Amino acid sequence: MYDVIALGELLIDFAPCSVSDTGYPVLAANPGGAPGNFLAALARYGCSTAMIGKVGEDTFGKLLIRTAKDAGIDPAGIVMDPAVFTTLAFVSLDASGNRDFSFARKPGADTCLTPAEVDESLFEGAKVFHFGTLSLTDEPAASATRYAVKLAKERKMLISVDPNLRKPLWKREEDAKAAMEWSLHQADIVKISDEEISWLWGLSPEEGARKLLEEYGVSLVYATLGPKGSHAATRSRKVTVPSPAGIHVVDTTGAGDIFGGSAMSQLIQCGKHPADLTEEELERIVRFACTAASLSTQKHGGITSVPAPEEIRKLIGGI
Repeated sequence: MYDVIALGELLIDFAPCSVSDTGYPVLAANPGGAPGNFLAALARYGCSTAMIGKVGEDTFGKLLIRTAKDAGIDPAGIVMDPAVFTTLAFVSLDASGNRDFSFARKPGADTCLTPAEVDESLFEGAKVFHFGTLSLTDEPAASATRYAVKLAKERKMLISVDPNLRKPLWKREEDAKAAMEWSLHQADIVKISDEEISWLWGLSPEEGARKLLEEYGVSLVYATLGPKGSHAATRSRKVTVPSPAGIHVVDTTGAGDIFGGSAMSQLIQCGKHPADLTEEELERIVRFACTAASLSTQKHGGITSVPAPEEIRKLIGGI
């Protein structure tokens, strides 16, 4: 029985760590993928997790499975496929640590997961199912995602969604919008960025959160504001929490995923349905998540950048 299971991409992020004598970037390989980062934060903060996805039967695929185990994620639902390569993402960073992505994914292993490969046994007794829209860009992974959502709904699990827009992975922007709209209509809990809200509807983060609550049936929305923190809302409560000051940002890769996983860990430990949270509880959850996400940007990568709980408590105590 798991607190949270997630479906989606597990991949290698190649991020620049220096520049060669000829001016080319020297890249470091870091384990990542939004659902993997999300689960790594949950596992770090005391929740039981499992991952559903596909990697290649290659060096990177084996490393990713080992990394998932080391991070406390049960890899029972991760399939190794000798016919495809593990997906690779190449990250470029600006002076502020903000990133841009290009992908070796034509196809990547993550897009090749089939509905038949989704391990139904992982859903039994689980509390939350989480996914993003990268698993909806291509078949057969899109059908596998919809099948997993169906399984989760049949078992009355809470469904968590992070749209995690990556425009280069979509053939057409209208396809990305349609997938995001479908995903958001499935969700009980949504973590969405201010940029994604603006792109989808041309609204402010507060307006976007209200739209999701009133029109989509969502129970809890985290509208992240980049370095400014996060706005969060239920139908009866809302808070805006700033990120901690004085953080030296090295790499923002995975920060949003770590925010989402950190917030989910605190919600689970609170033991309440999202709609029943008090304003104080909601603020405490968001402050923990903002602090975890901010601290994660001091290191490269996603899965391996989740800060220890004592680091978070120390910083929150100083706020």
